[in-house]
Amino acid sequence: MPSIVFATSNAHKTEEVAAILGDAWQVADLRAHPGVTLDEETGDTFEANAIIKAVSGSRGAPGLLVLADDSGLEVDILGGAPGVRSARYAGETATSADNRAKLKTELSKLPQDVPFTGRFHCCMVLARDGKVLHITHGSVEGRLLTQEVGEGGFGYDALFIPDGYADTFGVLSAETKNQLSHRARALAAMKEQLATLA
Repeated sequence: MPSIVFATSNAHKTEEVAAILGDAWQVADLRAHPGVTLDEETGDTFEANAIIKAVSGSRGAPGLLVLADDSGLEVDILGGAPGVRSARYAGETATSADNRAKLKTELSKLPQDVPFTGRFHCCMVLARDGKVLHITHGSVEGRLLTQEVGEGGFGYDALFIPDGYADTFGVLSAETKNQLSHRARALAAMKEQLATLA
């Protein structure tokens, strides 16, 4: 079975990627490769940051396929914020709860008579030995709430209702989310590319 290193230490993300890739790939993350370090994410787009992570990670894991993603939430009425700063929206050491609290505060200041539209966007980059092999993107449109609903998922999930559904990602099952999430869509496109390398 071919193996792939997912350039994260986030167990939630790794589980999601492993579930989507299925039995065809053995997925490990940086917890299994403690010697691999990632360069600082200094890009101003999801793609730039994903490239930084994939390329630097692959240099530290010679010969291995390294997959990296950068993703976040874009809220239209906030000019695309939090965007690439989604994980640090409330500060460099912010928790997911801190970030959700800031988003709720920002949205509560605005007129409540129109839906707060936005999307989760994900860019995935595959690299080996410091060279980018493939880049894919995925997004899911939806609307934002000012109060959290549901305790599942992570990040901003409890505030986001994807188009075509009545529940937030915090309520929807992991199976449903893995079919329609931004990461699922970017990974589905990447899976086609991976098939050429297996």
